[in-house]
Order: sequence, then structure tokens, then C-alpha cells
Amino acid sequence: MLLVVAMALPQQLQARDFSNETLHYEIVYHWGMIWKHAADATLSTRKTRDGYFAQLTGKTRSWADKVYPVRDTLKCTMNHEFKPLHYEKLTHEKDYYARDVIKFSYNYSHTSAHCTRYRKSGNTSIDLSAKSQAYDMVSVFYMLRNLDYDELSRNKNYTTVIFSGKEKEYLTINYKGVENIKMRDGTKRKAHCIAFRFTQKGGKKSSDNITAWMSTDDSRIPLLLVGKLPVGEVKCYYKN
Repeated sequence: MLLVVAMALPQQLQARDFSNETLHYEIVYHWGMIWKHAADATLSTRKTRDGYFAQLTGKTRSWADKVYPVRDTLKCTMNHEFKPLHYEKLTHEKDYYARDVIKFSYNYSHTSAHCTRYRKSGNTSIDLSAKSQAYDMVSVFYMLRNLDYDELSRNKNYTTVIFSGKEKEYLTINYKGVENIKMRDGTKRKAHCIAFRFTQKGGKKSSDNITAWMSTDDSRIPLLLVGKLPVGEVKCYYKN
């Protein structure tokens, strides 16, 4: 427990305004000599009276629809401090449909959530809790965009908690420092590099590892995400 506390993410966030922002991404499948533009994604942010609303949508391109069509949507409502209040995941992948809803509540430094999973076979609910701030898979990126990177030590592991629709996951973040990356259009950008590792209680790996690169300017735009697959990898490029 002392180790986890010592490695917790710095809580000092920089005030940024992401209102009326729309970011577009190209999702590319890479395996050896194969580079195929497989899908597109859009991350939009809107400032509300009580905080922020963010939505991430992803869909496969027409050629990929013939193989395995995907239409996924993630929605998140956050307060002015970018703490999640409501999260919804809508999954439509080929013949599979699912909807997960997470409602967050807070008691001092503790985070609780009521999670409901809607399926054709029936609905299930579960309550999750953490003795620290917890996030979902959308709000965690706004936390990362608001971090003061001058306070992060290079190659040191930091931990936080992610609530999915069915379990509590531990997200370990390793800050790699500033790197030069090549975008899909050939341009080069400087970016903060962060490696993600997802585990469950007991240290069991729960999701594939992800590496993300955030722009070094005040916008802190996620420029590139790379996720490993059993065969090849997926690269998500920011498109100006």
C-alpha cells in the first residue's frame, strides 16, 4: 500500500479549456509491410454549465465493414475538475451489441460507481469503489492532458484506477519523456511519451498495452496511440 501511495500520479493539474474541440484520427493496421487505413475516430469536447461532455466515436472504413464492421461510441460527462460523473459505452461490432453505463459518486477522496451492463441475454449490475480518484477510458485522457509533466519523473511508474463496466482495473503509467515522432503525413512532432499497462487485482494483465504520445504545447493533443495485437499492431494518428 505504501508503494502504491508513493507511486500515485501527481494530483496537481494545470487548468486547460477544451471547450468546443473536435479531434479527428485515422486508425491504421500495421503488420510487416502492410499499412492499411482501417477505421476513423473522432474525439469531441463540449463545455457545459457543470463541466464538460466528451464523446469518442469510431467506425471502420467501407472495405473493413465487409470483414468486420465496427461502430463504437464512448460518452463521458465530467465536472470542471475533469472528474467523471457519468460514462457510457455503446458497442456495435458485427452482430454484437452492448451498452455499459457507469455512474460515479464521491466521498472525500473515495470514488464509488454503480455499473450496469445491458446485454441481449440480460442486464447485470455491480458496484465498484476505490480509495482514490478513479477514471473511465475517456476521462483518463483528460487527466493526462492536464498533468504538469514537469512534475513527472522519467521512467518512473505511476498508478491510477480505471472503472470498466464490470471490474476495477489498475492503470500503470510509465512516463518516457519527450520524443520526436513521425506523423502519418510525414511531419515530425515533439511529444510526451506515456506507456500504459492494465492489470486486475493480483497483477493479472487485463488489456493489451498501449503507448501514447501527447503534444508538448498547451493543447496536449493526443497525437499518436499504438496498441499491440496478437498479429501486428494498431496505430491511431491525429489528423490536422
